[in-house]
Order: sequence, then C-alpha cells, then structure tokens
Amino acid sequence: MESERLYFRKMTKADKNDLCKILQDDTTMYAYEGGFSDKETDDWIDRQLWRYENENGMGLYAVILKENNELIGQCGLTLQDYKGKKVPEIGYLFQRRYWHNGYAAEAAKWWKKYAFEELGLETVYSIIRDTNLPSQKVAERNGMQKTDTIVKHYRNVDMPHYVYCLKNCDLPLK
Repeated sequence: MESERLYFRKMTKADKNDLCKILQDDTTMYAYEGGFSDKETDDWIDRQLWRYENENGMGLYAVILKENNELIGQCGLTLQDYKGKKVPEIGYLFQRRYWHNGYAAEAAKWWKKYAFEELGLETVYSIIRDTNLPSQKVAERNGMQKTDTIVKHYRNVDMPHYVYCLKNCDLPLK
C-alpha cells in the first residue's frame, strides 16, 4: 500500500511516540479543541486497532515518508456517523512540520482510489470542522464537494462540521 512518496501500514502500540507528535500538539489538534492526553492518545491507538479487526480493515493507517522512513501522519478510511448511518470517511492528520508539502492530499487521493477500486464503495465522505481550512482544501483537491453541515459535540463544545462527499460516478472516465 503505497503512493509516490508515501507508504501506509497498520498502526501499532509501538507508534505511540510518533503519534504523540501529532495528537499531543495543540496547534495540530486545534480542530479537536487541543492536544490529547496520554490516555486519549492510547485510546486513539486502541480504537484504530479495534477498527482493523472489526470494521473490515478500515481505520487510520500510519503514513510513512519513503525518503526517511518516518511516520509523518495517519490517513485512511473510518466509519463515521452521519444522519443515522455509518459512512466511509477519508480522514487524515499529519505532523505539523510536514504540512504544506502535499502529503495529506497525496494520501487522501490514494485512499479514495482504494475505496472505489479495491473496496467497491459507491461514496466516500470527509467530515471536517468548519474552522479547519487546510483539511477542507485537501478534500476539495480530492474532488470532493461540500454537501452538508452538521454539528458534532466533543469535549463539551458544539462544533460545526462540513460534510464533503464524492460518489464513484462523479469521477471522470479514464
């Protein structure tokens, strides 16, 4: 599982130190109202491990930069609640020092292709906080269109989120 500059693998508990560079960085995690505690980070990893086993391999995967073999982010497909059903979402989080290099867009495009071509999904989503403009731009570069606004309640805060969507039939013919 790889793109031009990246490869993807399942996360393990041994990835905690690298994931802390993302999940415990207040700037990176502003859309979540700040960085995570050690327990929240452990819970995040455990949730991905559970997803791999219980949601047909879905979950966020470690994103490894080929040039230095460093874990620089996480990206993948997760099942998210939307209007009373579970929908496949392309999600991504990257270390701040790797922002603005096109890695999130490259990873998200790879996962979109995987969702449609390998899993045969008809539609993919990205559900993004209204204040998270960089992630919105990644979704747009991935061909997704904003189709809805919802409110998620997290950390005692009501957070508006935009719902981006792309249907397999929206892709141009090859």
